[in-house]
Amino acid sequence: MGELGTTISNKRGINKVKESLWTKPFVLLILSNLFLFLSLEMLLPTLPMFAANKGGSDAEIGLIIGLFTFSAVLLRPFVGMASDKFGKKLLLLVGVAICLIGTASYYAAVTITMMLMLRIVHGVGFGISTTLYGTVASDIIPASRRGEGMGFFGTGNAIAISLGPFLGIWLMEEFGFSVLFIVGACILLIAMVCTAFVKGDTKEERAKAQIASATETSFMLRFIEPKALMPSLLGLLVGLSLGGVISFITLFGKETGVQNIGFFFLVLAISEFLIRFISGRIFDSKGRFWVLFPAAISCIVGCIILYMTKSTGTLLLAAVFYGAGFGAIFPGLQAWVIDRVEPQRRGVATATFYNAFDIGIGSGAMLLGLVATWSNYATMYLVSSLFFVIYLVVYFVYEKQLKQAGLAEIVKRS
Repeated sequence: MGELGTTISNKRGINKVKESLWTKPFVLLILSNLFLFLSLEMLLPTLPMFAANKGGSDAEIGLIIGLFTFSAVLLRPFVGMASDKFGKKLLLLVGVAICLIGTASYYAAVTITMMLMLRIVHGVGFGISTTLYGTVASDIIPASRRGEGMGFFGTGNAIAISLGPFLGIWLMEEFGFSVLFIVGACILLIAMVCTAFVKGDTKEERAKAQIASATETSFMLRFIEPKALMPSLLGLLVGLSLGGVISFITLFGKETGVQNIGFFFLVLAISEFLIRFISGRIFDSKGRFWVLFPAAISCIVGCIILYMTKSTGTLLLAAVFYGAGFGAIFPGLQAWVIDRVEPQRRGVATATFYNAFDIGIGSGAMLLGLVATWSNYATMYLVSSLFFVIYLVVYFVYEKQLKQAGLAEIVKRS
């Protein structure tokens, strides 16, 4: 691929040169991100079983799962400032290395207390890595193709969601937990190697970022990016729904008697992967509305189909709609976050967005779990669609206010 290609027209009618997207650093970063999430997804269905074998109670197993997200959320606001000082690439390598150490050390945990401590360490590494993967990717992707680029970058997550749980369970059943943790650590080692060949930020870029951070008078603004709050609020609402969808689908299958429930994740990931070939280009050419609005509708349809599901075919149809919706929304919101901030604020903005999304997933699992307790899992999925209804209301109000502000500015100038 050449560095320059044909010209394209953006939504404002301005001709821009179509810059190269598929560069070596971009491909390596996609692979590294894929391997990080593959290692993580392998542990999602297997680590609770390992904890149970160590004598962990249901409450302790829940704490093991929750502490991971909690430690990542607490650390992320500090990642932006740390990357300004030490560099994004170096800190990203440190984050992946911490994940590697945490994964390899699980088998050495002989007590639940040790597992809890390792889970906190693993969460720290995950918080660093996920923040900086998105930030480094946004630095590499040409601004004119950011929606498309962030969509393709996120395909690693989709592939990991479909392959990780199956691979993890297979390794656990065939070879035991020791091999599971060793393979997970080796996958993270490959992620580190891929990251090592990605070009890091220069001293000049770090110096500019440090100056911008030092001149920031507000303590809060050093940890939260205000310009990222609207996309982050929408990400929170998406996470609230997603937390219930992925957490209770197995129990939903048992409740309804639907067979082959595991294929839901496979179809979900395939749908999420395929939609990104379309949604990113639409985001770049037509604007965010033409991605964020129809994608939310698709998720609502998916939730309603889940509510009505009585067979495997209906279940997989729900996965198609929900996967397509989420696969378009998540990279679209990420691209919107990056578009709104200056380059030196991308780390803080990415941390703000991911924290909102992760808080949504954790809170959604708890809230919708209560709904399922009071009613059933089918009703819970119908209720989960309401988060996307709120999403649409918030988004429409925001766009309307933005349009009115723009018209007022035009009148003022005329």
